[in-house]
Amino acid sequence: MTHIKYFVLASRQGKIRLTKWYYSYAASEKEKILKDLTPLVLSRKAKMCNIVEYSDHKVVYRRYASLYFICGITPEYDNELLTLELIHRYVETMDSYFGNVCELDIIFNFSRAYEILNEMIMCDGSIAESGKAEVLQQVKTMDTMESNDNLDRVLS
Repeated sequence: MTHIKYFVLASRQGKIRLTKWYYSYAASEKEKILKDLTPLVLSRKAKMCNIVEYSDHKVVYRRYASLYFICGITPEYDNELLTLELIHRYVETMDSYFGNVCELDIIFNFSRAYEILNEMIMCDGSIAESGKAEVLQQVKTMDTMESNDNLDRVLS
């Protein structure tokens, strides 16, 4: 059973910076979700609840600087606070990796942002790892392997 249906990062201007789908949606459904959710979340005031009912599921979101981190979760998975904590851990991990993450880090290093997210959430939408140190270790290992691979190509 999928817990997290999707993970979206949107800017304050409504531009989508990252999407990860954990549930099988048709392209038109994905487009509709993004089209509906972005203005819904962006129009909410800072003091309002970070949990919204949308269609057949719940949406949990949190704003950090100029980015909105948005998660769609199944209604059966009613742990919205855990989802808020997962969003916070993702931001903390990216902060540690990038050194105070900003929107430009996501734009120019989106593959690293995806790698960090992939270490935290499995393909079925369940939480894989929430420990910042463990996630960073895995991503740094991937960086080292990629760096060694690039060096091998240059030397050959």
